[in-house]
Amino acid sequence: MANDHILTLSCPDKPGIVHAVTGIFAQEKHNILDLQQFSDPTSEKFFMRVHFGPIPTESTDHLNAAFNTLAEEYQMTYRIRSVAQKPKVLIMVSKIGHCLNDLLFRARAGQLPIDVPLIVSNHPDFEPLATSYGIQFHHLPVTRDTKADQEQKILDLIKEHNIELVVLARYMQVLSPKLCEAMSGRIINIHHSFLPSFKGAKPYHQAYERGVKIIGATAHFVTADLDEGPIIEQRVARVDHSINPKGLVDEGSNIESLVLAAAVKWYAEGRVFLNGTKTVVF
Repeated sequence: MANDHILTLSCPDKPGIVHAVTGIFAQEKHNILDLQQFSDPTSEKFFMRVHFGPIPTESTDHLNAAFNTLAEEYQMTYRIRSVAQKPKVLIMVSKIGHCLNDLLFRARAGQLPIDVPLIVSNHPDFEPLATSYGIQFHHLPVTRDTKADQEQKILDLIKEHNIELVVLARYMQVLSPKLCEAMSGRIINIHHSFLPSFKGAKPYHQAYERGVKIIGATAHFVTADLDEGPIIEQRVARVDHSINPKGLVDEGSNIESLVLAAAVKWYAEGRVFLNGTKTVVF
């Protein structure tokens, strides 16, 4: 798959888009291996993901003129990237490490197509874990008074390492609007609750007090509105009256790891599109 590529695009919906896009590949004699599309009747937007290849060269520059013309005609945003190109991911964590550990293991095992050059935490606990994977660890403590400086350091690291995606793997700090805006659509959080229920602190304890029969976790894009970002993935598990809050936390931890890994994988594979307050996931 070294010379396979992924085209992702979105634009206002109108007739002829699929014909125009596939016509370019036909003209260049590039094989379409997989194609997914969706026309949203509410937002009146069109979304497409095309897996094509292999192509004779590693470069796709020969496609730029045709797609730039198409983008102008259809008011289209598009991107072409190599399947072999792994996005650089910054993982942020506090003192609960199951999601961090899961992501690192999956990345090393080849289950997640991501490159993790560094980990940032407001606590020093997981520096040994980062070291064991040969990953830079940056301990950046934060208080109300130092939040702006701490987040500027994070933004500097993002620029220095060409970070495409930030993953909050149980990072228990609220990001400022400045950071959310700077990385809009490029921060994924795992919320230990089946949103929109049980927001804020101790959601499993809230769930226990309500006697829930299912618990879940939600991976979503981060916005300045706490826990209100577009949802990427949710999963649930059945529980009953015999499970105490610790049992809910333990069961929830497993779901959180699975949901976050799925969201990161789909993002890395170009399967996730923002659609207003929602997402399209192919």
